[in-house]
Amino acid sequence: MRLSEVTTLRLGGPASEVVEATTADELVDAVREADAAGTPVLLVAGGSNLVVADGGFDGRVVLVRTSGVVVDQDACSGATVTVAAGESWDGLVARAVEQEWVGIEALAGIPGSVGATPVQNVGAYGQEVAQSIIRVRTWDRHEGAVRTLTADQCGFGYRTSRFKTEPDRHLLLDVTFQLRLGSLGAPVAYAELARALGVEVGERAPSVRVREAVLALRRGKGMVLDPADHDTWSAGSFFTNPVLTPAAAARLPEDAPRFAQPDGTVKTSAAWLISQAGFERGHGTTEASLSTKHALALTNRGSASTADLLALAREVRAGVRSCFGIELEPEPNLVGCAL
Repeated sequence: MRLSEVTTLRLGGPASEVVEATTADELVDAVREADAAGTPVLLVAGGSNLVVADGGFDGRVVLVRTSGVVVDQDACSGATVTVAAGESWDGLVARAVEQEWVGIEALAGIPGSVGATPVQNVGAYGQEVAQSIIRVRTWDRHEGAVRTLTADQCGFGYRTSRFKTEPDRHLLLDVTFQLRLGSLGAPVAYAELARALGVEVGERAPSVRVREAVLALRRGKGMVLDPADHDTWSAGSFFTNPVLTPAAAARLPEDAPRFAQPDGTVKTSAAWLISQAGFERGHGTTEASLSTKHALALTNRGSASTADLLALAREVRAGVRSCFGIELEPEPNLVGCAL
């Protein structure tokens, strides 16, 4: 199997070995066996956050195909929902809206699996999964034991977590969310979404409308998977939004986006930096280019190699560095390759 078959970028060379795990026990066994033999392991579920080298992966690829959703719900505490790592994230959001579970409706349309969301602390339109996660059950590959980590043990931050900073230790088995009950979504925290809904920031709207509005916004940016649309042949946002010291933020042009963070730092927009550095939507070649809908997505136009995509990423990063003195950091997991 070529890894291009299981990644949303449709890039990546051959896998030396592939094991499909449909239960948590099979998942643990596949990883534990490889670890014991000293064989490198690559976990693949939705494949939406992977950039795999053209040379492929010399090790065991474990396809995470686990499933199952367990719900404990009452009027007082809301819904406690435990979801297997291999379940579709967008499928869970759709179910939450249907069942009137509140707290993840603005995360609609994000590709990938439930088990991947805590790793990146996936977020969009003013919500992050860390706001709803209460625990994560893992196989600790160092200790050889199942461990359950509460939210405060997960090290959540902007697009990061303990699982990301310790990448070869934690095998995520399932994730438990605490979701409120009701037909109205959480207070809208993102101005673009508020405008689309016709409400003010901080007001609430029906979860069904929130999900529909988010999906429409994401489609307009090429961020909802569509096999017929090469703008969606991507890993989503390729670079994270830089988080700067106040002094560094002050050196940005006056009209640069600035978002004050609780710890005193300032977040700015990677997409704005890319555009202002002279890289317009669609910049690139017939093989790999920025999306024609959103400057932050690097896309495979159908015939790209991973080398083509990385050359584009290096060009963009160098341009932003030259213009603003800011080093953009990639968001996807780079496997067998580097910037």
